Amino acid sequence: MKELDYPFDSRYIIKKKKSLKKELLAADTKYIDKKVAVLGGSTTHDIAAILELFLLNFGIRAQIYESEYNQFWEDVMFDNPELTKFAPDIIYIHTTNRNITFPKIGMSADEVNSLLDGDYNKFCAMWEKARNTYHCPIIQNNFEFPTYRILGNSDCVNAAGSVNYINSLNARFAGYARDHKDFYIEDIQYLSASYGLDAWADPLYWHMYKYALSMEAIPTLSYSVACIIKSIYGKNKKALALDLDNTLWGGIVGDDGPENLSIGPETSMGQVYSEFQEYIRSHKDIGVILTVDSKNDYENAIAGLNHPDSVLHPDDFVVIKANWDPKSKNLVDTAAELNLLPESFVFVDDNPAEREIIKTQVPGVAVPEIGEVENYIRAIDHAGYFEVTNLSADDAKRNEMYKANAQRAALEASFSDYGQYLDSLEMTGVIKSFEPVFLDRIAQLTNKSNQFNLTTRRYSRAEIEEVADSDEYIDLYGKLIDKFGDNGVVSVVIGHKNKDVLDMDLWIMSCRVLKRDMEFAMMDELVSAAKAAGLRKIMGYYYPTAKNNMVRDFYERMGFTKVSEDGEGNTTWEFNLTDEYTNQNTHIKVNM
Repeated sequence: MKELDYPFDSRYIIKKKKSLKKELLAADTKYIDKKVAVLGGSTTHDIAAILELFLLNFGIRAQIYESEYNQFWEDVMFDNPELTKFAPDIIYIHTTNRNITFPKIGMSADEVNSLLDGDYNKFCAMWEKARNTYHCPIIQNNFEFPTYRILGNSDCVNAAGSVNYINSLNARFAGYARDHKDFYIEDIQYLSASYGLDAWADPLYWHMYKYALSMEAIPTLSYSVACIIKSIYGKNKKALALDLDNTLWGGIVGDDGPENLSIGPETSMGQVYSEFQEYIRSHKDIGVILTVDSKNDYENAIAGLNHPDSVLHPDDFVVIKANWDPKSKNLVDTAAELNLLPESFVFVDDNPAEREIIKTQVPGVAVPEIGEVENYIRAIDHAGYFEVTNLSADDAKRNEMYKANAQRAALEASFSDYGQYLDSLEMTGVIKSFEPVFLDRIAQLTNKSNQFNLTTRRYSRAEIEEVADSDEYIDLYGKLIDKFGDNGVVSVVIGHKNKDVLDMDLWIMSCRVLKRDMEFAMMDELVSAAKAAGLRKIMGYYYPTAKNNMVRDFYERMGFTKVSEDGEGNTTWEFNLTDEYTNQNTHIKVNM
């Protein structure tokens, strides 16, 4: 919904929140359902209501529990039965500097440290209790700066300064987040500074309604929380589709020539474009796939990217579409080549006409209104398309993995026999029970995989850890390596034991290794593990979504027998472990 896309009109959202919710719920959208507990140190009613809107817009239908005013600590520490019964999937703790005790002028450093210990330990005890009780992700605000500084600029230096106290406490919160999985900081220190500190908090609203921030700042806060939650549940965008002329550089390479493009240190505008290219290139380090979608002769596009002052070069892109086809066609073709859905993309183009075509012809693609070049970074960054909650080793290698896939595709085209092509890849699979080193990636994969996800289940890191530690499950992860490189962890299987039956909770695979026999290798090892556990049957389940139609007949291909199907297309499958089984994988050497 365009009214909820960044940049949004806060006043309009606040005024129309009920009608916007009604319109979202009436849309033909396949939502994932999550229970979100909002525990507040101030009034949170509008924060929760607008958070619900943004989550709906991200495809997440939230049932929300809201604590009573300023009962965030008591709700957790004293086991509120309502919260316990609610059993949240995620907890958002909204606190501000109104919920901490500032030092008094003249306090010694030791006295301030004692006060700091008290504030931090109070929060830390609450987080530990929540983690041990609810076993779900927790989002916690850090703290915004105070609205005034008694000590002026010395407030950030003096031991008893309020700004110094905020910085010290925020540093401790950040340290806790680094050391604990499934714990996330919402950085309202940055949000409030970006928004404008004087506009962020309205003292009148605090004293009248106990709102710790102004009404118009609430959508900004709620959007930030929604971005964290949608990232946790795999709703991030995955790729950038970038125009070239007047987007990555100033000028038109076909008309002006690469030597006359505006980029580099020689001019002020050249520096702006260089800074934007640096910003784009840094996205490779968090796993964002870079592609080009440009109306240009291919040779001119490459010449522009090879400009001596260009930060980005042809090798930085997985796919370069530089031709005279419609950009909508190029984007759809790029998505198909990468085995991604078009809605995984953010399309960046200076031309408003091209942006409008993508919006109308390729639904689901994010199309930021980037404005003038000096605003490109802010428009993309504040939109939170690629919010990072977990960063795995595979993320930094993702562009290289997709490039290797392009090499595999080129090799495939040279073979007339597909089996011979698979053998030529010299594939090795590593299939094992979950190991601590890969738990972050396993959780990430469960939330990112949409097309090859049979049950649509999503797991937090804490839930994956519980599965790994329990004897009630059979859990397997699969890595795939070939002569072009390591694909990383690409498949996950989870089944829980029910007497002599294994009920499949999850079977997912990264689409970048489709048709490579990895599914057969996982099946072989699943059967072996189930037989070793003394089980007699595997029950598989397929729940259709708008995205996973490609695996509707997966169990049939694995040798299962369909035992039921309802009117919505949900199917149940059975595999008899007492029958003789012959391994189906013939092209991957598997190391257990």
